[in-house]
Amino acid sequence: MGDVLHVLLPGRDKLAGVPAFAAWLARGTTLPAAVPGYLAALAEHFRWPHGPLPAAALMRQSVAGDAGTSLWLSADPAWVQPEVNGARLLAIGNIGLTAEDAASLVDALAETFQADGMTLLVGDAQHWQLRLPAYVDVPPFPDPEDALGADLFEQLPKGDQGRQWRALLNEAQIVLHNHPVNRRRAAEGLPPVNSVWLWGPGALPEWVECGLSRIYSDDLLAWALAHRADVDVQGRAAFDAAADSPAIGLLDLQDVQPGEFAQAWWPALETRLAQGADLRLAFADGVRMVLRKHHRLRFWRKA
Repeated sequence: MGDVLHVLLPGRDKLAGVPAFAAWLARGTTLPAAVPGYLAALAEHFRWPHGPLPAAALMRQSVAGDAGTSLWLSADPAWVQPEVNGARLLAIGNIGLTAEDAASLVDALAETFQADGMTLLVGDAQHWQLRLPAYVDVPPFPDPEDALGADLFEQLPKGDQGRQWRALLNEAQIVLHNHPVNRRRAAEGLPPVNSVWLWGPGALPEWVECGLSRIYSDDLLAWALAHRADVDVQGRAAFDAAADSPAIGLLDLQDVQPGEFAQAWWPALETRLAQGADLRLAFADGVRMVLRKHHRLRFWRKA
């Protein structure tokens, strides 16, 4: 078996306007479909003892090394846009916060969560974590990719089980509303950090296994999984199609924009194809495909 490069990509519709890529897709081989979503595609390459992916604990251990045996829950900074009939989640994490701003916001929120026995901590500026008491029952929260763009209130846990969490988020939003960081961001034309989004509960798994030789990603969770599995991980800017490549690698382009993909990434991937590597593509819509060098001969297939 030759080299294999797994590539995580947005939905196919986002990259449909890249003609050279579309031509190759027409000649590629479609594999069985998978569960849609970035987290599902990433998780295909890892194994852990049991249960849903404990994203919060993994990221906490990666950035701070103190996950221990505690129960963790991600509480990422979020931007909520009020609407006539509700509010919409427009951003979760990656809102351009500095470390100082993140620390200031978390300090302001500390008392809100401490009242329920929880401790809010900064992981990195864009990702925060809650350390929870062992007795806390965490209801299901949608992953960020499922919650983004949706009505906030439809995403919150329902019923008696969710009442505590709905009240907690409401109190957090009140604290954040007039925070000096948000007043300054508004003056600079930046979106506010006016909520947090809770997701990825669990304790640090005893082990994580992975069959990849190297991962190229800018996503903290991918780094956290790689660290736990003892796999080499680098930022995706380090990817060099012309350099010696690992036997089985992964390139995370899940948030790539069409222009950047067309100008930089697809030429690099074509180079890897010309070298004889298999490209195994995982699209966010659940489609899975493989491209191989000899597929260029399927000239009768048109995009």
